[in-house]
Amino acid sequence: MLTVGDKFPEFNLKATVSTESVEKAFATINNQTYAGKWLLVFFYPKDFTFVCPTEIKGFGDLNSQFADRDTQVLAASTDSEFVHLAWRKDHKDLNDLPFPMLADTAKRLTTALGILDEEEGVAKRATFLVDPDGVIQFAYVTAGSVGRNPQEVLRVLDALQTDELCPCNWNKGDDVLKVA
Repeated sequence: MLTVGDKFPEFNLKATVSTESVEKAFATINNQTYAGKWLLVFFYPKDFTFVCPTEIKGFGDLNSQFADRDTQVLAASTDSEFVHLAWRKDHKDLNDLPFPMLADTAKRLTTALGILDEEEGVAKRATFLVDPDGVIQFAYVTAGSVGRNPQEVLRVLDALQTDELCPCNWNKGDDVLKVA
């Protein structure tokens, strides 16, 4: 699996960006789409499942806070953009999702990142914070049955953006460590 310090792989994927008409529901997103911004890219196993929508909603609830930190949130799975659209229309918590859902149907990005569950053929539950230079600064993976904590990802982003030493359980506004 790629990790902290590795370059995030090049990608060019179709994405579901709204639940409007088919003409407006999709866009193509690549590494340059959000050039100069931080990226939060989180992968989940499958649409129409149980843990995944709770996480997607959780990241959606914090989207404006990520945006305030110049960070673009991107959800991703190996499902198609059409399945993403159907799920967003079907699931009340996903109707107005404020960020794109990437469709890695060829599994190139999940493979390049090393997060493809080869037995199931789906993405593992993985999270990456990528700096504006395209370098991974945070990576973690949980078991498929365990949901993430979007607030913790936001906390880590805040710490990374200080460019300072941040102690255990540090939160935005807390003192950072000073080397004597």
